[in-house]
Amino acid sequence: MKTEETETLLNKSTIPADKSEVIKILELRKSFGGQDVLKDVNLSLFTGEHLVVLGKSGSGKSVLIKCIVGLLQADGGTIDVLEKRVNELESSELGELRKKIGFLFQSGALYDSMTVKENLEFPLRRIRRDLAENEIDLKVMEVLEHVGLADCLEKMPSQLSGGMRKRISLARTIIADPQIMLYDEPTTGLDPITSSEISSLINAVQKKYKTSSIIITHDINCARSTANRIIMLADGKVYKEGNLLSFEKSDDPEIKAFFA
Repeated sequence: MKTEETETLLNKSTIPADKSEVIKILELRKSFGGQDVLKDVNLSLFTGEHLVVLGKSGSGKSVLIKCIVGLLQADGGTIDVLEKRVNELESSELGELRKKIGFLFQSGALYDSMTVKENLEFPLRRIRRDLAENEIDLKVMEVLEHVGLADCLEKMPSQLSGGMRKRISLARTIIADPQIMLYDEPTTGLDPITSSEISSLINAVQKKYKTSSIIITHDINCARSTANRIIMLADGKVYKEGNLLSFEKSDDPEIKAFFA
């Protein structure tokens, strides 16, 4: 039986109080070798919300967010991020825009030859060149404390568990105060307890740093924990959009396969 608190969580509003769009995608298309991966995808991310993008493997989820940051060039359609048209930006302009976007890669993408401290300092030295050394040190400790790993400052990535590596990757992603967060399968490969902790951290980041986020996942528990709104991709298209409750109550076999 669902408690009142659970029912409230399931029925999170699909319309944020602030309706301004930080990402707006229209008719996005992307193919590889003649195979259509994204087919006229339309999507909006609003200020301060968590948008979860669900879908089976190969449905185009990761391709979508790589197009958003310009790691992949779209074949058609438009992508507007913070009022900048990504597919029309020069390389230098795209670089400036990326400074406002945090991207948590599925692998974590830590530099194995650097300590945790050096991994965290790296984006700050590249993006926030105005900071003095003591300010960098304070920022590093702030994000480490936020992810609960302040004692790992001098450890190497090889000395960390999978969950700890994911936490450090998240700390590195938020250290430059991005306006938008993109999470690519943030709980993949983690045990249920660690996955739940990462989902809680994602919510804590939203609350503390006022970020707007797209969370790519096929982990339903992560979706349940984090989503303000959900979009499901199937066959390269937006199959359904709504809040968690509308997905939970759906009789559609394609959707029930996820939420059974």
